[in-house]
Formats: sequence, structure tokens, C-alpha cells
Amino acid sequence: MKPFLKPTVKAVFDEYPLEIRRKMLVLRQAIFAVAFSEGVGELEETLKWGEPAYVTAETGCGSTIRMAWKKDKPTQYAMYFICTTNLVETFQTLFPHQFTYEGNRAIVFQETEDVDMDSLSLCIAAALTYHRFKKSRQA
Repeated sequence: MKPFLKPTVKAVFDEYPLEIRRKMLVLRQAIFAVAFSEGVGELEETLKWGEPAYVTAETGCGSTIRMAWKKDKPTQYAMYFICTTNLVETFQTLFPHQFTYEGNRAIVFQETEDVDMDSLSLCIAAALTYHRFKKSRQA
């Protein structure tokens, strides 16, 4: 598992309920693995709105991915994408039955569900390379 470089990010993970934390650490690991395989450069792991966020700071080729668990929905956790992109709309088209979506901004997971990591990895890759391919389509 990739170590936390910022104690503030680790502290947020440490506050999550144990089972949610385990599942969110799997998502975190997937984000770093996909970033490496897609060659998007070093990710910056930071907090945005007090929630873990992953930014392609080195290359700027991606769209930020954020993750969160909220006390008012204790059996859910989610992966958030910038709502002004077409990412979640694309995921809904590609994976209409694999995930539950929240509008145009998130994939929502239930604590008890097994996440389709192959499909989710494709979603993560699309976010982390969003600007790379957007630029190549405009050229």
C-alpha cells in the first residue's frame, strides 16, 4: 500500500468506520495503480472540501477524483468527479448496471457491495487522462 505523504489525508481516512476505511483504501490504491499504468505522472494526494482528492499535478492531464464517506449516509461511500465534465455521463453509458450514480458527479457504493474494480479502473483512467484526450480531440 502506498504510504500517506500528508498526515492530514491519513487523518481523514483514520476517522472513517473500519469497514468503510478498508474499502476506501482499496479505491485509493486503485487510483495510484491506474495513474502509474496510464503514465499520468506523480499524483498529488490532498484534501478538497475536507475529503481525499487526487490530482494529476505533475502533468495536468487529468480531472480531479475525490472520495468521501458522509455521516448522514453511514453505509455508503462515493467517488466524486468534477460535475462540469462528461465523465459520469460517460460512465452511465458504458456501465449502466455496474454502478449507482449520483447525478453527474459521483459513483456511489454500498458498504456491503463488491465493487467491479475492472470497470471502476476504466472510470478512474478516464478521469486521470481526461484533459490528455480532450486536447487530442480538439487538435
